[in-house]
Amino acid sequence: MDPFYKYHVFFCLNQRDPDAGRPSCANCNAQAMQEHAKKRVKQLGLAGDGKVRINKAGCLERCEQGPVIVVYPEGTWYTYVDEADIDEIVDSHLVNGKIVERLLIDQPVV
Repeated sequence: MDPFYKYHVFFCLNQRDPDAGRPSCANCNAQAMQEHAKKRVKQLGLAGDGKVRINKAGCLERCEQGPVIVVYPEGTWYTYVDEADIDEIVDSHLVNGKIVERLLIDQPVV
């Protein structure tokens, strides 16, 4: 069965209570980075059925390694710092199918 999207990207936007003792992706500008990725994908003509979908997600349980995104169908986990990192993920992974090694985080144990 073919996936509905070539790539489905989820941005963790989880916001924890600052007193919870754990980091939150939302405290690392995750909302703005998700919006930037969505805009960039649309500008490049990559958005839509059979193409790329950029989504918001609740907690992905990787905030200690974050901020984080995960790209399906491969299940590739990335961290990022700024728009330049997001642009590199879009250009390399979503446009050319090449994983951005320097931004990879450890894959979760299943």
